[in-house]
Amino acid sequence: MPKVDCRWLSAPLLLGVALVAQAAAPTALPASVEGNAASAQVQAPQATWSAMTPQAKRELRARYAAWRVLPDTERQRIAHAAAALAAMPAAQRDNLRGQFMGMDQMHRDGWLLGPRLGALYAKLQPLLGYLPAEQREPMLALLHQLDAVQLEQLSLISQRTPPQERAALRDQLLALAPAQRGAWLQQRVTR
Repeated sequence: MPKVDCRWLSAPLLLGVALVAQAAAPTALPASVEGNAASAQVQAPQATWSAMTPQAKRELRARYAAWRVLPDTERQRIAHAAAALAAMPAAQRDNLRGQFMGMDQMHRDGWLLGPRLGALYAKLQPLLGYLPAEQREPMLALLHQLDAVQLEQLSLISQRTPPQERAALRDQLLALAPAQRGAWLQQRVTR
């Protein structure tokens, strides 16, 4: 089996296996993931809705909402990783889960954006960590449209931008036409 990047393999555990299986999207995962290997990993979400705490319900709703807005390519990557995870020995899965749970909550939450954005979330967090509600969906759509170079550029810009200038930066970025973003990002990086 090819070596799998452990940092994002745990995200499919949380998104693809536990959350999607509970959140009524069984066709999003291969049948092998829904089998007995996944059942031990999703015991908590398998509790009936009425038995869940309000906090658990909010978390499940948030994770399902995050799953639904992921592009199909990200869902497919997660499904493949979930299948690879399900095929691993239990000790290796537990080790990965432990590594993931050892991460700061902010970084774990960043993986809700999927493997592509989750890998960059720590760098993007200064810009994205405190998004106004009305900017959340447009910004996520924009991020999913950027290529790898543009995401790296935005990561640099995010880290360099002082807190008091981040709202204006987000407004400028969201106002740009898609064809203008590359030049705008390049210009901001080279300042």
